[in-house]
Amino acid sequence: MSGCGMAVAMSHRMPLSTVPSPDARPRERLVAHGPRPLSDTELLAIVLGSGTVGMSVVAVAQALLARKGGLSGLARASLDELRDQPGIGPARGAAIVAALEIGRRSVGERPERGQRIGSAVDVWMHLRARLSVCAVEEFWGLALDVRHRLLWEACLARGSLTGVEVHPRDVFRPLIRGGAAAVIFCHNHPSGDPSPSRQDLDLTARLRDVGELCGIAVLDHVIVGADGFTSLAQEYWTSGRDPLQSVR
Repeated sequence: MSGCGMAVAMSHRMPLSTVPSPDARPRERLVAHGPRPLSDTELLAIVLGSGTVGMSVVAVAQALLARKGGLSGLARASLDELRDQPGIGPARGAAIVAALEIGRRSVGERPERGQRIGSAVDVWMHLRARLSVCAVEEFWGLALDVRHRLLWEACLARGSLTGVEVHPRDVFRPLIRGGAAAVIFCHNHPSGDPSPSRQDLDLTARLRDVGELCGIAVLDHVIVGADGFTSLAQEYWTSGRDPLQSVR
Protein backbone atom coordinates (compact mmCIF):
# COMPACT_ATOMS: atom_id res chain seq x y z
CA MET A 1 0.00 0.00 0.00
CA SER A 2 1.36 3.45 -0.88
CA GLY A 3 1.92 6.16 1.69
CA CYS A 4 -1.06 8.08 0.35
CA GLY A 5 -3.27 4.98 0.55
CA MET A 6 -2.15 4.37 4.12
CA ALA A 7 -3.10 7.89 5.13
CA VAL A 8 -6.55 7.52 3.62
CA ALA A 9 -7.13 4.14 5.34
CA MET A 10 -6.05 5.44 8.73
CA SER A 11 -8.31 8.47 8.50
CA HIS A 12 -11.43 6.31 8.82
CA ARG A 13 -10.86 5.87 12.57
CA MET A 14 -10.38 8.66 15.09
CA PRO A 15 -8.53 7.26 18.16
CA LEU A 16 -9.95 8.15 21.55
CA SER A 17 -6.69 9.87 22.51
CA THR A 18 -7.09 12.40 19.65
CA VAL A 19 -10.39 13.82 20.88
CA PRO A 20 -9.47 17.44 21.66
CA SER A 21 -11.77 18.32 24.55
CA PRO A 22 -10.93 16.78 27.97
CA ASP A 23 -14.66 16.43 28.58
CA ALA A 24 -14.90 14.22 25.49
CA ARG A 25 -12.12 11.85 26.61
CA PRO A 26 -13.89 9.32 28.83
CA ARG A 27 -10.91 6.98 29.12
CA GLU A 28 -8.88 9.66 30.85
CA ARG A 29 -11.84 10.53 33.08
CA LEU A 30 -12.17 6.89 34.09
CA VAL A 31 -8.48 6.70 34.98
CA ALA A 32 -8.72 9.90 37.01
CA HIS A 33 -12.07 9.41 38.72
CA GLY A 34 -13.11 5.77 38.31
CA PRO A 35 -16.09 4.42 36.33
CA ARG A 36 -18.98 5.58 38.54
CA PRO A 37 -19.01 9.28 37.51
CA LEU A 38 -19.06 8.37 33.82
CA SER A 39 -22.29 8.51 31.85
CA ASP A 40 -23.64 5.59 29.81
CA THR A 41 -22.39 7.38 26.70
CA GLU A 42 -18.87 7.70 28.06
CA LEU A 43 -18.69 4.06 29.13
CA LEU A 44 -19.88 2.92 25.71
CA ALA A 45 -17.35 5.22 24.07
CA ILE A 46 -14.56 3.44 25.93
CA VAL A 47 -15.82 0.11 24.61
CA LEU A 48 -15.92 1.49 21.05
CA GLY A 49 -12.42 2.94 21.37
CA SER A 50 -12.46 5.39 18.45
CA GLY A 51 -14.74 7.55 16.39
CA THR A 52 -15.31 7.82 12.67
CA VAL A 53 -14.68 10.46 10.04
CA GLY A 54 -16.51 13.59 11.17
CA MET A 55 -17.72 12.08 14.47
CA SER A 56 -15.94 11.67 17.78
CA VAL A 57 -16.23 8.38 19.61
CA VAL A 58 -18.51 10.07 22.16
CA ALA A 59 -20.82 11.24 19.38
CA VAL A 60 -20.94 7.73 17.88
CA ALA A 61 -21.80 6.26 21.30
CA GLN A 62 -24.44 8.91 21.97
CA ALA A 63 -26.10 8.35 18.59
CA LEU A 64 -26.15 4.59 19.08
CA LEU A 65 -27.77 4.83 22.51
CA ALA A 66 -30.36 7.26 21.15
CA ARG A 67 -31.28 4.91 18.30
CA LYS A 68 -31.53 1.87 20.59
CA GLY A 69 -33.37 3.54 23.47
CA GLY A 70 -30.54 3.55 26.01
CA LEU A 71 -28.64 0.70 27.59
CA SER A 72 -31.71 -1.50 28.04
CA GLY A 73 -32.45 -1.34 24.32
CA LEU A 74 -28.80 -1.86 23.49
CA ALA A 75 -28.73 -4.98 25.68
CA ARG A 76 -31.60 -6.46 23.66
CA ALA A 77 -29.96 -5.82 20.29
CA SER A 78 -28.45 -8.72 18.38
CA LEU A 79 -25.03 -8.67 16.79
CA ASP A 80 -26.61 -8.41 13.34
CA GLU A 81 -28.60 -5.37 14.46
CA LEU A 82 -25.55 -3.66 15.93
CA ARG A 83 -23.16 -4.30 13.07
CA ASP A 84 -25.48 -2.48 10.68
CA GLN A 85 -25.57 0.67 12.78
CA PRO A 86 -23.68 3.72 11.45
CA GLY A 87 -20.12 3.80 12.75
CA ILE A 88 -20.27 0.34 14.33
CA GLY A 89 -19.57 -2.59 12.00
CA PRO A 90 -18.77 -6.22 12.86
CA ALA A 91 -15.77 -5.64 15.17
CA ARG A 92 -17.37 -2.95 17.29
CA GLY A 93 -20.68 -4.79 17.35
CA ALA A 94 -18.89 -7.86 18.69
CA ALA A 95 -17.12 -5.75 21.33
CA ILE A 96 -20.45 -4.33 22.54
CA VAL A 97 -22.10 -7.76 22.70
CA ALA A 98 -19.12 -9.17 24.60
CA ALA A 99 -19.08 -6.28 27.10
CA LEU A 100 -22.81 -6.62 27.79
CA GLU A 101 -22.50 -10.38 28.26
CA ILE A 102 -19.65 -9.90 30.76
CA GLY A 103 -21.91 -7.53 32.70
CA ARG A 104 -24.79 -10.02 32.68
CA ARG A 105 -22.59 -12.85 33.87
CA SER A 106 -21.08 -10.75 36.66
CA VAL A 107 -24.50 -10.12 38.25
CA GLY A 108 -26.21 -13.36 37.34
CA GLU A 109 -23.93 -16.36 37.52
CA ARG A 110 -25.64 -19.65 36.81
CA PRO A 111 -26.10 -21.83 39.87
CA GLU A 112 -23.67 -24.74 39.92
CA ARG A 113 -24.80 -28.34 40.06
CA GLY A 114 -25.39 -29.30 43.70
CA GLN A 115 -26.11 -25.74 44.83
CA ARG A 116 -29.24 -25.44 46.95
CA ILE A 117 -31.97 -23.18 45.60
CA GLY A 118 -33.67 -21.94 48.73
CA SER A 119 -35.92 -19.11 47.57
CA ALA A 120 -37.30 -17.12 44.67
CA VAL A 121 -34.60 -14.55 45.37
CA ASP A 122 -32.00 -17.19 44.47
CA VAL A 123 -33.78 -17.79 41.17
CA TRP A 124 -34.03 -14.06 40.52
CA MET A 125 -30.36 -13.47 41.25
CA HIS A 126 -29.29 -16.23 38.87
CA LEU A 127 -31.63 -15.57 35.97
CA ARG A 128 -32.39 -11.83 36.07
CA ALA A 129 -29.40 -10.75 33.96
CA ARG A 130 -30.40 -13.06 31.13
CA LEU A 131 -34.18 -12.93 31.28
CA SER A 132 -34.87 -9.31 32.24
CA VAL A 133 -33.38 -8.05 28.95
CA CYS A 134 -34.62 -10.90 26.73
CA ALA A 135 -36.71 -9.58 23.83
CA VAL A 136 -39.00 -12.64 23.77
CA GLU A 137 -40.58 -14.77 26.48
CA GLU A 138 -38.52 -17.77 27.58
CA PHE A 139 -39.74 -20.51 29.92
CA TRP A 140 -37.04 -22.10 32.11
CA GLY A 141 -36.99 -25.03 34.46
CA LEU A 142 -34.58 -25.60 37.34
CA ALA A 143 -34.54 -29.33 38.12
CA LEU A 144 -33.81 -30.11 41.78
CA ASP A 145 -33.07 -33.21 43.84
CA VAL A 146 -34.88 -34.21 47.04
CA ARG A 147 -32.84 -31.64 49.03
CA HIS A 148 -33.64 -28.91 46.52
CA ARG A 149 -30.12 -28.88 45.13
CA LEU A 150 -29.72 -28.03 41.48
CA LEU A 151 -29.40 -30.95 39.07
CA TRP A 152 -29.62 -28.95 35.86
CA GLU A 153 -31.37 -25.99 34.30
CA ALA A 154 -32.70 -25.48 30.79
CA CYS A 155 -34.84 -23.24 28.61
CA LEU A 156 -37.88 -25.44 27.98
CA ALA A 157 -39.76 -23.15 25.58
CA ARG A 158 -39.17 -19.92 23.70
CA GLY A 159 -41.96 -17.69 22.43
CA SER A 160 -42.62 -14.17 21.22
CA LEU A 161 -42.76 -10.67 22.65
CA THR A 162 -46.19 -11.27 24.16
CA GLY A 163 -46.27 -14.94 25.11
CA VAL A 164 -44.78 -18.40 25.06
CA GLU A 165 -46.60 -21.66 24.33
CA VAL A 166 -45.85 -24.24 27.01
CA HIS A 167 -47.12 -27.82 26.95
CA PRO A 168 -46.91 -29.74 30.26
CA ARG A 169 -45.94 -32.95 28.46
CA ASP A 170 -42.92 -31.22 26.87
CA VAL A 171 -41.97 -29.64 30.18
CA PHE A 172 -42.11 -32.78 32.30
CA ARG A 173 -40.57 -35.19 29.80
CA PRO A 174 -36.99 -33.93 30.40
CA LEU A 175 -37.67 -33.58 34.13
CA ILE A 176 -38.67 -37.24 34.38
CA ARG A 177 -35.75 -38.40 32.26
CA GLY A 178 -33.38 -36.18 34.23
CA GLY A 179 -34.39 -37.66 37.59
CA ALA A 180 -35.83 -34.46 39.07
CA ALA A 181 -37.57 -34.69 42.43
CA ALA A 182 -38.75 -31.08 42.31
CA VAL A 183 -38.71 -28.14 39.94
CA ILE A 184 -38.87 -24.36 39.97
CA PHE A 185 -40.23 -22.75 36.82
CA CYS A 186 -39.28 -19.28 35.68
CA HIS A 187 -40.18 -17.11 32.73
CA ASN A 188 -39.79 -13.47 31.75
CA HIS A 189 -42.13 -10.68 30.72
CA PRO A 190 -40.39 -8.53 28.07
CA SER A 191 -42.79 -5.70 28.94
CA GLY A 192 -40.89 -5.34 32.21
CA ASP A 193 -43.93 -5.91 34.44
CA PRO A 194 -43.57 -9.18 36.41
CA SER A 195 -47.24 -9.31 37.41
CA PRO A 196 -48.78 -12.70 36.52
CA SER A 197 -51.36 -12.84 33.76
CA ARG A 198 -54.42 -15.06 33.75
CA GLN A 199 -52.56 -17.35 31.32
CA ASP A 200 -49.63 -17.56 33.74
CA LEU A 201 -51.92 -18.62 36.56
CA ASP A 202 -53.75 -21.15 34.43
CA LEU A 203 -50.49 -22.67 33.17
CA THR A 204 -49.09 -22.90 36.68
CA ALA A 205 -52.21 -24.65 37.92
CA ARG A 206 -51.90 -27.27 35.18
CA LEU A 207 -48.17 -27.71 35.82
CA ARG A 208 -48.80 -28.25 39.54
CA ASP A 209 -51.43 -30.87 38.76
CA VAL A 210 -49.16 -32.70 36.33
CA GLY A 211 -46.31 -32.49 38.82
CA GLU A 212 -48.44 -34.20 41.46
CA LEU A 213 -49.25 -37.01 39.06
CA CYS A 214 -45.59 -37.43 38.09
CA GLY A 215 -44.25 -37.18 41.64
CA ILE A 216 -42.29 -34.02 40.85
CA ALA A 217 -43.10 -31.15 43.20
CA VAL A 218 -43.57 -27.73 41.60
CA LEU A 219 -42.02 -25.51 44.26
CA ASP A 220 -42.50 -22.15 42.58
CA HIS A 221 -43.09 -20.25 39.37
CA VAL A 222 -41.04 -17.06 39.27
CA ILE A 223 -41.88 -14.33 36.77
CA VAL A 224 -39.00 -12.00 35.90
CA GLY A 225 -39.31 -8.44 34.61
CA ALA A 226 -36.99 -5.48 34.30
CA ASP A 227 -38.60 -3.99 37.42
CA GLY A 228 -38.30 -7.05 39.64
CA PHE A 229 -39.91 -10.44 40.01
CA THR A 230 -43.04 -12.16 41.27
CA SER A 231 -42.99 -15.48 43.09
CA LEU A 232 -46.34 -17.19 42.76
CA ALA A 233 -45.48 -19.39 45.74
CA GLN A 234 -44.71 -16.42 47.98
CA GLU A 235 -47.51 -14.21 46.72
CA TYR A 236 -50.29 -16.77 46.64
CA TRP A 237 -49.61 -20.38 47.62
CA THR A 238 -48.41 -19.63 51.17
CA SER A 239 -50.47 -16.49 51.77
CA GLY A 240 -53.92 -18.03 51.95
CA ARG A 241 -55.06 -16.22 48.80
CA ASP A 242 -54.49 -18.76 46.06
CA PRO A 243 -55.93 -17.53 42.72
CA LEU A 244 -54.86 -20.82 41.18
CA GLN A 245 -57.83 -22.50 42.84
CA SER A 246 -60.15 -20.42 40.68
CA VAL A 247 -58.67 -21.73 37.46
CA ARG A 248 -58.53 -25.44 38.36
